[in-house]
Amino acid sequence: MQARPQPHLEHEGAHCRLSGDWTLAALRPRLVWLRARLLVVRAVPVWDLSQISRIDSFGALLLWRAWGMREPETLVMPPGLHSAFDRIKPLAGLRPPSPHRDPWLPVLRVGRTVLDLFDQLRDFTHMLGMVVSEVVRLLIEPRSIPFKEFSAALYKAGVQAMPISALVGFLIGIVLSYLSALQLRNFGADALIINILGIGIIRELGPVLVSILVAGRSGSAITAQLGVMRVTEELDALSAIGVSPYQRLIWPKVLAMAIAMPLLVLWTSAAALGGGMLAADLQLEIDWRFFLMSLPHVVPVQNLYIGLSKGAVFGVAIALIACHFGLRIRPNTESLSRNTTASVVTAITAVILIDAVFAMLTRGIGVPLR
Repeated sequence: MQARPQPHLEHEGAHCRLSGDWTLAALRPRLVWLRARLLVVRAVPVWDLSQISRIDSFGALLLWRAWGMREPETLVMPPGLHSAFDRIKPLAGLRPPSPHRDPWLPVLRVGRTVLDLFDQLRDFTHMLGMVVSEVVRLLIEPRSIPFKEFSAALYKAGVQAMPISALVGFLIGIVLSYLSALQLRNFGADALIINILGIGIIRELGPVLVSILVAGRSGSAITAQLGVMRVTEELDALSAIGVSPYQRLIWPKVLAMAIAMPLLVLWTSAAALGGGMLAADLQLEIDWRFFLMSLPHVVPVQNLYIGLSKGAVFGVAIALIACHFGLRIRPNTESLSRNTTASVVTAITAVILIDAVFAMLTRGIGVPLR
């Protein structure tokens, strides 16, 4: 196989001589160097192209742009090269048309967002109605309860989340106790750290912290599982054989999250109180026995009920949102990633909003006023 002549550029005073093969395949290895050389010699008045063996549209466009979109003063070019330059001359100076900016584009975007929101609410309402109807049907026919799916969902959402939730809760308790101790010591109110840790963790921080962890861990897993089943057409196969996806997939997950979340809240709150108690002992020399004996007196039991109630409501909300976005996934990978991300973000946002509603409804419960 004959080697392709390499493109070459010689510059002597007011003359520039080109030789070799000026095609895309030959120019590619030396393209950066040749472009730099062409910028240096672009003002040379005499160009000799008689030694060029071949030239294509890419090589002709490269030279034409180096010449400033016009022929140099003196151009020596064989007749066989004219066709390449004739092809690119009409197109070399063209620029892509500027996009037409529709003045109504912001209004259209807002309209699409509102319509998409209503579409989301319609699908969510439909799914919620199907879940409620399945609950009623399973109460009438207890034999149809999918215990295996429920136990598997309970194990994945509850038991497998215990190590990470305990670790995060323990560390958060240490940090909260350490920062509080620095301020309380200045006022001689060391014992108030029990009030701060007890009410803050049991009532607010424990449920919200667990919900964020579960939304990122179990919520995304539920959405991805349903999305993969949508992509592989397993959901369609279940419907084809007469099995309701709401009975086998949605309802067990919602019930499992409603049961697992209060238990996780209790578990994580205990770990956080343990970390806070350890830090209080090290920072303020508050004995752990005194901490445990004082905790029931300064933190009314209503705070525990509020925390567990929040956990159950948060669990149901996370499960429903995760299932909703999982069922909306279309059979393509881009939809899978987009809806999984939207599921986690929406679940965390919903948890914060529901927590704000709880705070307003229970502002006078479980908080001792003196």
